[in-house]
Amino acid sequence: MPVEVYGIRHHGPGSARAVRRALEEFKPDAVLIEGPPEADAIVELATDPEMVPPVALLAYSPGKPPAPDGTGEGSERKAAFWPFAEFSPEWQAIRYALDAGVPVRFCDLPAANQLISLEEPIPSQPDEEAEDEAAPADKEAEQKAPAEQGIRLDPLGWLAKAAGYDDAERWWDDVVEHRDEGPTPFEAIAEAMSALREQLAELPDGGATGLPAGYLQREEQREAHMRRTLRRTLKVGHDRVAVVCGAWHVPAIQAKVPSTKDEQTLRGLAKTKVAMTWVPWTHGRLANRSGYGAGVRSPGWYHHLFAAPDRPIERWLTAAARVLREEDLHVSSAHVIEAVRLAEALAALRGRPLAGLDEVTEATRAVLCEGAELPVELIQSRMVVGESLGSVPERTPMVPLQRDLQAEQRRLRLKPSALDKEHDLDLRKPTDLERSHLLHRLRLLDVDWGVPGDSRSKGTFRETWTLMWRPEFDIELIEASAWGTTVRGAATARAEAMALQAKGLPELTSVAERCLLADLGEALPAVMRSLADRAAIDTDVAHLMSALPALVRALRYGDVRGTSTGPLQSVVDGLIVRVCVGLPAAAGGLDDDAARELLTHVDEVHGALALLARDDHIDRWRRTLRGVLDRTDLHGLLEGRLTRLLQDAGLLDDVPDRMARAVSVGVAPDRAAAWIEGFLSGGGLILVHDDELLRLIDAWIAGLPGESFTDVLPLLRRTFGAYAQAERRAIGERVRRLGTAPATAEGDDDALDPERAAAAAAAALRILGWEARP
Repeated sequence: MPVEVYGIRHHGPGSARAVRRALEEFKPDAVLIEGPPEADAIVELATDPEMVPPVALLAYSPGKPPAPDGTGEGSERKAAFWPFAEFSPEWQAIRYALDAGVPVRFCDLPAANQLISLEEPIPSQPDEEAEDEAAPADKEAEQKAPAEQGIRLDPLGWLAKAAGYDDAERWWDDVVEHRDEGPTPFEAIAEAMSALREQLAELPDGGATGLPAGYLQREEQREAHMRRTLRRTLKVGHDRVAVVCGAWHVPAIQAKVPSTKDEQTLRGLAKTKVAMTWVPWTHGRLANRSGYGAGVRSPGWYHHLFAAPDRPIERWLTAAARVLREEDLHVSSAHVIEAVRLAEALAALRGRPLAGLDEVTEATRAVLCEGAELPVELIQSRMVVGESLGSVPERTPMVPLQRDLQAEQRRLRLKPSALDKEHDLDLRKPTDLERSHLLHRLRLLDVDWGVPGDSRSKGTFRETWTLMWRPEFDIELIEASAWGTTVRGAATARAEAMALQAKGLPELTSVAERCLLADLGEALPAVMRSLADRAAIDTDVAHLMSALPALVRALRYGDVRGTSTGPLQSVVDGLIVRVCVGLPAAAGGLDDDAARELLTHVDEVHGALALLARDDHIDRWRRTLRGVLDRTDLHGLLEGRLTRLLQDAGLLDDVPDRMARAVSVGVAPDRAAAWIEGFLSGGGLILVHDDELLRLIDAWIAGLPGESFTDVLPLLRRTFGAYAQAERRAIGERVRRLGTAPATAEGDDDALDPERAAAAAAAALRILGWEARP
């Protein structure tokens, strides 16, 4: 027979082995595979030793980039992936053809046509409003729509239901994936699909109810193109052609459809310009939980079945035991033996030809994990999905930006991985500093390969990043190539455009900070000009205050990274002066929400100036706070917080008197509670060491009427709830002893013992590198 059509599920070990075996028996002189014909030119890369599945064909429409200055909008970019794993039947067909020296071509509708949308997405359920308005005679047909729609959208699920299964993947595993011996299943698959399509054809509308016309039109175009490609392959002289495609399409390819009809179907199709390449893929993206329509439940399990056809259950459970042992969990050989027996017994009871993932998981839970769920989840994440990242050869077509990133990854020894990997960077080391620059530049290009986290170090010379590579980053790099051909050049152009498009001062300061973190000295002049111009005309004190912390952080990082920050320093100096001038006028007559917002800005500026460590700015700021504190229309929250800040700086000697006035009988309870909240928001240790302040607060709370206590309780709970448990315990102990007489020095547990303290002080001095004085 000159043509053999093998209907497959797109990812499955049994299908992959069956296709390979069928091709070796048939020995075709040409192989056609469901996929975009634009990939014909790069299919030979599959034989390169550096091509390691999982990988995917990527078709993308370049679109129109935005203007270089960042103005205007580019046209929409479109892309599509065709993933392949080692256990994908199409991948095995590709490898067979290339190894045998047989021409291999893709026969699906070109990506240039498929990237042009026809209709809305397929609805997940019928339109309820339309159903309510339908006539009684039409309602019966409408109620049948989900079932008939299911045949077309999920034919395997329909066959599984007819066979008495409630899980399509489980049915397919039993009839195809778990059967390694005997005849190939393709004849039976073709017969089953023919029966389903005949059932649809008998319906008045061909089973189109509930589906958009665009979907059916696209399916018709795809199958017409497959038939046309097959005809042309036979016409050029090939005598034995093998076609590997989705099982649903087998009857359509085998059908005797006139070529004129197919040509009419394909005539005048809209198309767009596309480029095609290979990109790395991950097992996680092959899982159906990722949203991939042709995904499978357990890529790691399928890969294991394909790689270990001999005694797969024993090998899987042995590997599971190894994973648990690596976590210091005791699993013996006897555990593995009993788990194998249990899995096989469950498969026999359920009439399965081989224990599937369900049986193996149940055996793992019951025997290896002894009923514990957490170790089972560990095996699920490491083995069932089996996350891994493929690789593509160096000679794969790429945009220059992708190649530059690959070169940087090799130079800095940052290998992409599909698993989360934490990197702790010491910015005093040249390599770590350059790694930080690269990751920050990529984030400017919206390629979030690295996500910054909270560093375990208190200094500014360390950064912690979590790195995980996702296939979508290749699309984002292609889109970002409109900004430049290197990561540094593209990030510089993007930063300049962001500065031009920034809508406010805080946004501009964020761009400036990111430029310094990414060491984009070329972009800084333009960013700093925009920042200086915007800061000079912005009169909103809140905007100025919100912009200052990011600029101060940028200055600190600039010092550590060796980046020139002269222009930024002048902007910061000017902002601090303007904040100190404008704050007193902005602080009076505020309601609760406005006071809380201003308090946030005050705390941020206070922390930023402490980080900047400039005595002249700190002195100016403290004088400003003292002037604001003397206002008579100051909100209680702000008054309490400013009192605490100045008290911590040693500039107030009448804090008990101020608190006494704030919580006196004549003050409204809500204002008093706000004052207490503001004063204590910096931490509760002051109440541990100052009995006078603690007595004032205790007496005020004890003297509140019942209704007032109920009103202020949420504020007090929010204040004290923010303290650490040790602080709350210490305050409680102090309150419990408020009514007792003060202990004598001899009997006080807190009294200092000079002899005992001397040894501890000497040890602390040695740790700090200081000599203890005699």
